[in-house]
Amino acid sequence: MGGDRKIRRFEDIVGWQKARELVNVIYRMTNELEKFRKDFGLKDQIRRAAVSSMSNIAEGFARSSDKEFANFLSIARGSVAEVQSQLYIALDLGYINKNTLNTAYTLADGTSRLLTNFMKYLRKK
Repeated sequence: MGGDRKIRRFEDIVGWQKARELVNVIYRMTNELEKFRKDFGLKDQIRRAAVSSMSNIAEGFARSSDKEFANFLSIARGSVAEVQSQLYIALDLGYINKNTLNTAYTLADGTSRLLTNFMKYLRKK
């Protein structure tokens, strides 16, 4: 995928790079915003979902087949959707504002689209 660009390590995968950005945004948000920081359940859950997206991309890359890799990308995409859903909970509880939601949601959406396209590519190979 991506023409001449060769993926030699999971770190080369653009979807993994975006998932990493998402993890950083979520950790910053849950550390810096006091109400979010104090809600241990939601804070831990959204962090786990973000980390899961990044981790599943790496784990899938290490698998032996494109089919397995695509399945792990699907799991990662599910974790990204979980983050998006939890962002709405944070908004509804007043932990984040609409701008913060939009910034994180847009990053998550871009990550999800990259994973979807990569899955399609792997399944066509």
